[in-house]
Amino acid sequence: MDLGIKGKWALVCGASKGLGKGCAEALADEGVNLVIAARGAEALQATATELRQRSGAGQVVAVAADVVTDAGREAIWQAQGGPGKAYDIVITNAGGPPPGQFTDWDRSDWVAALEANMLAPIELIKATVKGMAERGFGRIINITSASVKAPIDVLGLSNGARSGLTGFVAGVARSNLAARGVTINNVLPGAHDTDRLRVTLQGAAKQAGVSYDDMADKRRVLVPMQRFGTAQEFGAVCAFFCGVQAGYVTGQNILVDGGAYPGTH
Repeated sequence: MDLGIKGKWALVCGASKGLGKGCAEALADEGVNLVIAARGAEALQATATELRQRSGAGQVVAVAADVVTDAGREAIWQAQGGPGKAYDIVITNAGGPPPGQFTDWDRSDWVAALEANMLAPIELIKATVKGMAERGFGRIINITSASVKAPIDVLGLSNGARSGLTGFVAGVARSNLAARGVTINNVLPGAHDTDRLRVTLQGAAKQAGVSYDDMADKRRVLVPMQRFGTAQEFGAVCAFFCGVQAGYVTGQNILVDGGAYPGTH
């Protein structure tokens, strides 16, 4: 399927590995020009090289920056070869806060979680959405977590911060932006084989006093598909909702979790 976005510019955050990289790969295959951002310069440059070698790939600009900070976002807007703030597609993505028990967290832990997983995405949206509306096309995808629908006890910081972003998106996606061709959706990953999942499983294993392998097996059997997802599967879903065919979908929370969520809405 041709998604109709060849030649457009996309910003993909957290793109050096994991789900962000999967999204960048899928968009590169559609001929989208990419600005990829992540904190680790070495891994980011390696990913940029891989993306440029994919069949049909457009331009790829790598920016080693922390999108959670003002300076990091400014580096993205000023990136040589990039479109400034004139993006057609923005995929927000930042590493989740560490697992743990809420009784061990103080105010600074909560502020850090909100900065990374709620306020930074809002700043990216605010900086780019006006231009999208003026041009009559825009796609914003926030990579959040299935935990906003089914909270995970050891991920309280993530549950809280990402739920705040979800509430914000529910309102702004239904503003006058919708009538101007701009869609804003959240894609909610479940258990995917990424570094983030491994950290979460390690934390849960430690709390439960069991081995990592035992905890991984316990988590895997909760997924109806009896396996963890891949970054490539996730990226393909993300790319579809960036395409012209998804122009009538906005303000939604799209689960990609192998059927693990048991509810109907």
